[in-house]
Amino acid sequence: MNSKKLGHLALFSVGAIYAANYLVAKGLMPDLIGPSGFIFARVTGALILFIFLLLISGFERIKKEHIPRLILCGVFGVGVNQLMFFNGLNLTSPLNAALIITAIPIIVLIASAILLKSKVTGRKTLGVVLGAVGAVFLVLLGQGQGGLSNSSWVGDLFVLINATSYAVYLVIVKPLMEHYKPITVITWAFLVGWCIVTPFGLNQFLAVEWSDFTARDFYAFFFVVVMATFLAYLLNIFALKHLAPSTVSVYIYLQPLLVIAFTFLFFYLGFNDFRADLNWQKGVCALLIFLGVYLVSFEGTKSISK
Repeated sequence: MNSKKLGHLALFSVGAIYAANYLVAKGLMPDLIGPSGFIFARVTGALILFIFLLLISGFERIKKEHIPRLILCGVFGVGVNQLMFFNGLNLTSPLNAALIITAIPIIVLIASAILLKSKVTGRKTLGVVLGAVGAVFLVLLGQGQGGLSNSSWVGDLFVLINATSYAVYLVIVKPLMEHYKPITVITWAFLVGWCIVTPFGLNQFLAVEWSDFTARDFYAFFFVVVMATFLAYLLNIFALKHLAPSTVSVYIYLQPLLVIAFTFLFFYLGFNDFRADLNWQKGVCALLIFLGVYLVSFEGTKSISK
């Protein structure tokens, strides 16, 4: 199998891991572990593994002028990003979270226009508007739902902040990737992020009653910490080496579809039931977001032929 096919396989694996992560993590919070405590465990575990890889690959000296940008990467790419995501997922449905996350390319465009003064065409402006309408209506939809639905407008808003934070990270991290190995940037970003999440999550983590965990709960915990954080980052790095960034970004559209598939699979396997979160209104919001992302991401045949 050639490197490009392996890259596509890696991206599909990342999409599947992230899609399952929405449901797996949701099943543990907040009864067994608080969201901020979960983030502390997730960032700590991944940081230890990244440091181990960095020791193997060799340290790189960070230039003084790059330190402020590296700190910002840790703030937006790990600290705010992770805290907002899990606290949002704790309050809303996995499907809502997955749909909102697909708006990241739109937010990246806005951040690039503000921070990098990138040109924004009329087509992309229309995409931003459509995507924003879809995301806003999805958040408002969660405010009016009750009963069996797991949606929450507060949780949706947290996930939207998470997506915005990660989009800013994608913009500011790009110059660093031109000077350092990916493992160097990721390790230092996680170290900064660890300093941010520890004050919020340490007490929740220490309060966990591990005796309440079943074997399945421990497997789920391991999946979130190792598979959905450490392994997913490594697979993304591998894919970026062999595929164009535009190709990598397309795979984010798989997450809502895979979440829907996993929703039914997990139900039949005896896990939590999130089927009540599937309805036609969210389908309309998803369509608006997808259409907006398409207009933002693809200018024409040249951009999609890479």
